[in-house]
Amino acid sequence: MQLTAVPIRGVEAFFDLDQLIAETETYGLVKALKGALARSTESLHAAFIDKTDIRTLVYGRAWVIDQLLRYAWKQYEWPAESYLSLIAVGGYGRGELHPHSDVDILILTDELDAKEFEASISAFLTLLWDINLDIGSSVRTIEECYNEARNDITIATNLIESRTLVGDDQLRQRMYEQVTSEEAWSDAEFFKAKLKEQTERHQRTNNTEYNLEPNIKNSPGGLRDLQTIGWVAKRHFGATYIKDLVKHGFLTEEELEILNRGEMYLWRARYALHMKSKRKEDRLLFDHQRTLAPFFGYEDEEGALAVEQFMSQYYRVAQRMSAFNDMLLQYFDEVILRADIEQDIRQINSRFIVRDNYLAAAYPTVFEHNPFALMELFVIMAHNTDIKGVRASTIRLIRNHRHLIDDDFRNDLRNTSLFMELLRSPERVSTELKRMNRYGILGRYLPEFGKIVGQMQHDLFHIYTVDAHTLKVIQMMRQFRHRDHRDIFPIAHRVVNNIPKIELLYVAGLYHDIAKGRGGDHSELGAVDVIDFCERHHLGKWDTQLVAWLVKSHLYMSMTAQRKDLSDPEVINEFARRMGDVTHLDYLYVLTVADINATNNELWNSWRASLLRQLYTETRRALRRGLENPIDREERIEQTQQEAIAALERKGIDIQRSQALWARLGDDYFLREDGRNIARHTQAILEHGNQPLPLIIMNQHTYRAYEGATEIFIYTANSPNLFGATVAALDQLHLSVQDARIIVTDNGYTLNTYTVLTEDNQPLADNPDYMQSIQNYLLEQLDDPDDYTEIIQRRVPRQLKLFPMKTSASLSTDPGLHQTVLEIFTADRPGLLARIGNIFSQFGISVHKAKIANVAERVEDFFYITDTNNQPLTDPDYCNRLTDSICKELDQHMH
Repeated sequence: MQLTAVPIRGVEAFFDLDQLIAETETYGLVKALKGALARSTESLHAAFIDKTDIRTLVYGRAWVIDQLLRYAWKQYEWPAESYLSLIAVGGYGRGELHPHSDVDILILTDELDAKEFEASISAFLTLLWDINLDIGSSVRTIEECYNEARNDITIATNLIESRTLVGDDQLRQRMYEQVTSEEAWSDAEFFKAKLKEQTERHQRTNNTEYNLEPNIKNSPGGLRDLQTIGWVAKRHFGATYIKDLVKHGFLTEEELEILNRGEMYLWRARYALHMKSKRKEDRLLFDHQRTLAPFFGYEDEEGALAVEQFMSQYYRVAQRMSAFNDMLLQYFDEVILRADIEQDIRQINSRFIVRDNYLAAAYPTVFEHNPFALMELFVIMAHNTDIKGVRASTIRLIRNHRHLIDDDFRNDLRNTSLFMELLRSPERVSTELKRMNRYGILGRYLPEFGKIVGQMQHDLFHIYTVDAHTLKVIQMMRQFRHRDHRDIFPIAHRVVNNIPKIELLYVAGLYHDIAKGRGGDHSELGAVDVIDFCERHHLGKWDTQLVAWLVKSHLYMSMTAQRKDLSDPEVINEFARRMGDVTHLDYLYVLTVADINATNNELWNSWRASLLRQLYTETRRALRRGLENPIDREERIEQTQQEAIAALERKGIDIQRSQALWARLGDDYFLREDGRNIARHTQAILEHGNQPLPLIIMNQHTYRAYEGATEIFIYTANSPNLFGATVAALDQLHLSVQDARIIVTDNGYTLNTYTVLTEDNQPLADNPDYMQSIQNYLLEQLDDPDDYTEIIQRRVPRQLKLFPMKTSASLSTDPGLHQTVLEIFTADRPGLLARIGNIFSQFGISVHKAKIANVAERVEDFFYITDTNNQPLTDPDYCNRLTDSICKELDQHMH
């Protein structure tokens, strides 16, 4: 038998037909085919490591599989080749296979009853499975192909990419003519279906090129986007290759070269991913990223890990491929869907027209003669919401004239004025900034922004590249204005609609992370950059100082809310002094909420919302009161007690008994709780009396419940193991502790309040039976805290295992509280707080307060603790043993 035609020079070295024939006689068919496949794969991999052209390998593997299938086919009895053919379809039909790509085949018949050869078909397919090929197979007549293709765009696409392996090619050609006929799918229907398919695929991958673990094949800017262009071109123009679009006038030679380089890069990455993972894996998971980075020659550098450099290159390629996909699909839309529609044209000005609701350059040399039009275009788009997009020919003109953006352009008053006009636009600000980024304009106009395009941080906290996150921050700021976000972000909605100069907020958003990856404090460096921006854009001195302060302080509010005790008036007073006035507070609050929501979808939860809401509200009240007249602890306590007394009197509760109880509680309780909570607790404790079982109250009705957190109040006899037993029990209930407040009374009781969410940081269901079941379980577990609940052994998620940050634990004494502050920084994992509680029990530690901050894969927990005598920890040896034990236990659990 003969080998099929060689598609590209050099692939013959990957397959030896004579050796296969000889080994079939010696070892049998299955073993011989397995050996041939293994040798070919090994040769292809060796060639890949030696940096052989990736096209030789991808086409070469398809060619090797051709030889194996033809050889296997010849081992069985078949009818005349004019009645039955073996057809390669899909990616294999294109002649492209990666190491673990599916091998899709069609056994095509011409009205012949396939059952007559069912035994041969079954034996053939079984053989392919036996040699471990990932086969996708179907057996159909031409009519069945037509019917299936007409009902399913995926099948239609697969059959369009077909070639004959064995049999008369006229059979395949007849099938091809039917499935590509207007009766099956018209050009317009096919294009719309592929566009819809791409949109749905992008939505499944967050509609961004910048996913933390992107899919090389299916994410925006991935291989499937390039294949979509090819499918539409093949269907409409009869193009065999994307390069054929050059002669049809849809691509220039330069653009084709960029597309080819991008495709080759994605092919190399996908080939390496299959080779290293030893399976069909198209997701660049964290562990694969770490493996591929050194494989492609990247090394850790100061300010940039090897894996970050590797992924930055991937993101830049994906962004370019996505931009080409946008442009070419827009071209196809114009020639396929709108070719026969009478065009509606209106003049915007001498430089731009609108053609069928798409903005277009009025003449080909518009940017050459008027470089400022490169900026004007986006302002026009923002001011005219009826314009759907930019025509493909104009996108090409933009790309071809980006070189005009130089220092003279950046300092031209027309351009700086246009950019500020864009930021002040009532609509489409974030949309047009994203468009500027996609067309490569934003990074050229703001070179400091260009440095962060595609820049990623290898952790679970930052799920987007720095540029994607930055633009998402501005998108969030825009969304806060809308009524449909009022319930989710009530304060941000009110504040952002009353901010005097909204454009200053957007400038701060653009620059808050602009200095990431440079080394040093990115907030300080970013503040320097934004001052330069403000001066170049002729902003006033006060405006410049505000924006620089926002960039420099953009982390301060979230850190204060998560790490400090917001019930302490001095914390609020200090924060208010840092703000200076309500205007600075308003701007920083909106920037903070937008930053958190645009960093990671899972960071914003009801408890974090409540902390920021409390900090904002308390600080605003302090600023209104005046910095010269700060909040006083005693005044705050007296006011809270009066509110509680008023509530108790309405319920007929004895005030003298209540005040006798309060005398045993200390000041902290009245600083941490509001009047309604204190009244509720007081009534319940007085009614509970001296019963031995703990008193447990489930409460979702405090001001914090506006954002959905649930408070569990526990009143019981004090015990050194109480905190550990409680958090272990809550862990078994799959509840996540966000905050803990522990008050020890003079008569040996504790008032403990735990703020909890579900395990996935969602509010608890408002279901009385569910709440009662939690209450019952806690009663059962806490009737004897010394009978410590066994910690659940749960699997540490894959992603968390990949970021096993080393635990650090440090102790310091708070002289004002006469307590020791324990700071623990460690990797998050199921049951973490229960493990810490267990260690506290072993060391006889009493917990008075806990601030729990989960930030993606990291945990930053603060515990205010004393020893068994209610004294700060002072023994150096004891302190060292405690911190060593914490680090050893928590690090050991991650392995």
